[in-house]
Amino acid sequence: MGSGEIFLIVLAVILVFGPGKIPEIARGLGKFINEVKRASEDIKTEINREADKLDREKRLEAYKNSLKKENEPVTTQDTEPGTKEVESPAKEEDIIQ
Repeated sequence: MGSGEIFLIVLAVILVFGPGKIPEIARGLGKFINEVKRASEDIKTEINREADKLDREKRLEAYKNSLKKENEPVTTQDTEPGTKEVESPAKEEDIIQ
């Protein structure tokens, strides 16, 4: 918006509302703009909070799934006759004793 356009808008406001009402209108407009900015920031904050919450939930679910996989017993399938089941590696407690 150029300075000429701003001048025309100010002139129109003076003609329509009169010079006495301009400070009151400017105050109201300033309050409205601040309310819009505050609401916009609140919305951004809420969106970011929810996105962080979803990210934490996804990471927690992935962690739970990895723990489940670690705790599953290892099973083997005999693909050839005469093969033996693989023994699990020695535990640290067995080695120390």
